[in-house]
Amino acid sequence: MKKLWYQQKYFKYGLPFLILVTGGSFALKEFTTLRYEYSKNKQVSPAELEKLGVKMKKPGEVTLESEYEKIKALDIDSWDNKRGPRPWEENFPEKKS
Repeated sequence: MKKLWYQQKYFKYGLPFLILVTGGSFALKEFTTLRYEYSKNKQVSPAELEKLGVKMKKPGEVTLESEYEKIKALDIDSWDNKRGPRPWEENFPEKKS
């Protein structure tokens, strides 16, 4: 007994898979073009930044070495581990150890 053409496995499983793969690639192409079309990045001038309230430092003012000296001056050896409250605990007593 010969199967009809629409009852064969290729048309039942293979053809929808191929349509999904090719259609998906076209859909992804549309989404990626939308992404780049609407991401108009423009440069902001320092005058506009100051008008918006952003204070910028001069390029030579902040260096890796200056930031390292600030961090080196911090005391990182004396600290306490403090447990924060859990959402299910309303008033938990502070443990002093």
